Amino acid sequence: MASPPVEVRRSARRKRMVSARREGERLVVFIPGWMSAEQERDWVAEMVRRVEASEARRRSPGRNNDEALMRRGLELSKRWLEGRARPSSIRWVPTMRTRWASCTPDDATIRISERLRDAPGWVVDYVLVHELTHLLSAAHDDVFWSWVRRYPRTERAIGYLEGLNAAAELGITGVDGDPATADEPDGVADADGEVGGFGGTGPGREPARATGT
Repeated sequence: MASPPVEVRRSARRKRMVSARREGERLVVFIPGWMSAEQERDWVAEMVRRVEASEARRRSPGRNNDEALMRRGLELSKRWLEGRARPSSIRWVPTMRTRWASCTPDDATIRISERLRDAPGWVVDYVLVHELTHLLSAAHDDVFWSWVRRYPRTERAIGYLEGLNAAAELGITGVDGDPATADEPDGVADADGEVGGFGGTGPGREPARATGT
């Protein structure tokens, strides 16, 4: 995987520590203003190494291929959905312009955008649980969200995706239940009956009733 583009921001505060954070696709490295160009170069390289190592540890176990993604989906269905969601396939697809993922309940297929391959594992897990739940409930009703919220990092993952979208200006606006659009890459055009086009928007912030099914 290629290293991320890096932006260096210098601070006038002498006691500032070196730190780094992601802002969309970029890695922003903060360094004290007194550092020399050589020190800056060394610290930027070190912070890139640290961030990439940390992110590698947190990536989804399903990132390597479709088979691994399918295995992860089945594990999540068993853990959070009582094993009731039984997908026929889960696969990575080329980046979708307005969606993170989509699901077609008629044939139980789920597609996850390649854009999420390097996202933290707990974010990919949320997207998988979200799409798997569409195999149990097509509508975004209380029943749907009562299942999804069994995954404990639901709200945090929604916030992460919204932040990623805003920081990178991705323009991902599609939500589950949108009419078929022409934004899918070749080979994964919207199919009749697709309800799971997940654009990163979450439920209203009111608590869902624990209705179950």
